[in-house]
Amino acid sequence: MNIKIITVGKIKEKYLKSGIDEYRKRLSKYAKVDIVTVDDEKTSEGNSKTQDDIIKNIEAGRIKKHIKDTDYLIALAIDGKNLSSTDLADYIEKLGVYGRGNIVFVIGGSLGLSDEILQRADYKLSFSKMTFPHQLMQLILLEQIYRAFRIIKNEPYHK
Repeated sequence: MNIKIITVGKIKEKYLKSGIDEYRKRLSKYAKVDIVTVDDEKTSEGNSKTQDDIIKNIEAGRIKKHIKDTDYLIALAIDGKNLSSTDLADYIEKLGVYGRGNIVFVIGGSLGLSDEILQRADYKLSFSKMTFPHQLMQLILLEQIYRAFRIIKNEPYHK
């Protein structure tokens, strides 16, 4: 299975980079994992909704360059479906069974994802109603994908 994570904005924090590298290494036993980072646009708190939409659309243009028509796109979105770790494992396993071996997860920037990316998504996934920094979300996502593969393979993992 091929998994790609497209994320907006670079990760500067050393501790996050270290955790991401660890889970990528662990996941290499189960799947090919690529992480694509696209530049984020500068934003300010005083932006109007229109300005925010323009920024999200610029970032969407960068994201779309890394998505193929055949990719199964999962957008991380607050209004997406909440799944347990077991449910996520079942979902990933079913995608593989149905021949959807190229899964792309997209993590938006500080403003989230554009409507265009959300409409292109085959599935919208939410980890919580809470908002997380997109840098931290990359680590959380990798850990949950790793946990999913451990569940799929019936291998022990801390509950």
